[in-house]
Amino acid sequence: MELSSEDQLRLNVLLANQPQAIRIDEGKLILYGLGPRGEATVRLAPNSRPDTYVRMVREWLSGRVLGSPGSYPVYLSRWTRMGQMRAERLEQLLLLGEPEAVVAVVCAPGLTDALARSAWWAMEDAENARRMLGNPIIATGTMGEILAAYLLDYLPFETEAVPIMESVRLILQPGLLDADARAELWRKAARKQTYLVGFLRAGLDALPETEPERTLDPAVADSLRAVAATGDPWAGLMLRVCSGPGQTWLKTLAAVLAKPPNQDVVTAAFACLRGYFGALREEPDPDALFAELVADAERFVAAAQCRSPIAACLRQSPTLAAEVAAMHVLSGVGLGVMRPVLPDPTTQGTLMQRRLAPVIDPLMERIILLRGGRQ
Repeated sequence: MELSSEDQLRLNVLLANQPQAIRIDEGKLILYGLGPRGEATVRLAPNSRPDTYVRMVREWLSGRVLGSPGSYPVYLSRWTRMGQMRAERLEQLLLLGEPEAVVAVVCAPGLTDALARSAWWAMEDAENARRMLGNPIIATGTMGEILAAYLLDYLPFETEAVPIMESVRLILQPGLLDADARAELWRKAARKQTYLVGFLRAGLDALPETEPERTLDPAVADSLRAVAATGDPWAGLMLRVCSGPGQTWLKTLAAVLAKPPNQDVVTAAFACLRGYFGALREEPDPDALFAELVADAERFVAAAQCRSPIAACLRQSPTLAAEVAAMHVLSGVGLGVMRPVLPDPTTQGTLMQRRLAPVIDPLMERIILLRGGRQ
């Protein structure tokens, strides 16, 4: 079977005009081409079943554009989500009318702002927007604000925690949202832990509010600054925790752990903790048991008390050793602390919260300690 002669003629004319992208509306049987002067439309005249005919159209386009006898080549499909497409082929892939080919383009490291615009025209999709905003070239280009606005508008329709957290993180990149939009998103985050995790993952600068700085004894603060200047990570982290942004970050993290809706949010919050305090460990082990983390923290503090000038700092403050141990515990939390009390990965909601209490409560105590006793 072949395409109707009418469609072959129209498609040849379309390709002769060098379109930038092609998409197919399978329901309406309309093919659209994006050119320098706007959109061109080809109303398909099928001579077989619509689904079969659309496949034949894609095979025809692939044969003309890539020289492939089929439609989207199998080897390209395997590489699509791995970002292994050569830059010189990206423009060709957008001419196949094939959604998977568009995904290959948006995942490619050679994606440019112009190609991103064509790919977005070919397939507006939240996952594609996230993929492109994860590319610094696109996030800082002319498409960055467009993609961020789409994801912001689409957030109420997302149902899964992971894409929500990732969307919030990505749209909070500098320069994508204005101050009013960021403030509105923060207001909504007060009722949604998934949004809060997105703010945490976006970094300290993404948090709109700032808690008061935690005041330390001047002598202790001076000693910490002196030790931090030598490169010891724990002193620098202690000063960071006591700063206004650090206190805000911990307060936000505590709000997430106080009532997480599902295990995706919990594991994401734990990953945030490991990232924030990760300088205390060369290789944080997310599979470590809680008792192992506590014992490891005690050994860390015991060793620190024998070192100078760290030992001098610990002698100056009776609670500093406990706070250093708390940071060390928080730097290693992961699935290992969850599995013994929550072996079923499908447990959610209030039942999950009750079973996680033996883990979450001790972590919250350590967070409160680092916040100087503030809830």
